[in-house]
Amino acid sequence: MRKISKRVKDQILADEFYDTCCRKEEGDCDGGITWEHALIYAGRQMDEVFAILPVCEFHHAINMYQDGGKMDKKKHEWIAISRMTQEDKIKYSKRNWSQELSALNSVYGEY
Repeated sequence: MRKISKRVKDQILADEFYDTCCRKEEGDCDGGITWEHALIYAGRQMDEVFAILPVCEFHHAINMYQDGGKMDKKKHEWIAISRMTQEDKIKYSKRNWSQELSALNSVYGEY
């Protein structure tokens, strides 16, 4: 797991989005909130606010839910890519984010 920089950590701690699981609409959240690096870019976990998600232990499949939770990495990628701004997409332009989001939207719908 990549260390979260102080800059990103400070932004996360100030953002109410990180107070609850990003999959709370599914209704089966349990355990504490963890932070998941949802996106990999150039072989490394991205240290950007949009790429780190608040995920309960159940949806992260960790701690008491190890190997038994509902981890869905593609869904987490869909949420993270949906949160990207145009500037983020330009900064990380080696991937076609619009194409990836379109494919994920066909599975999960619009975020």
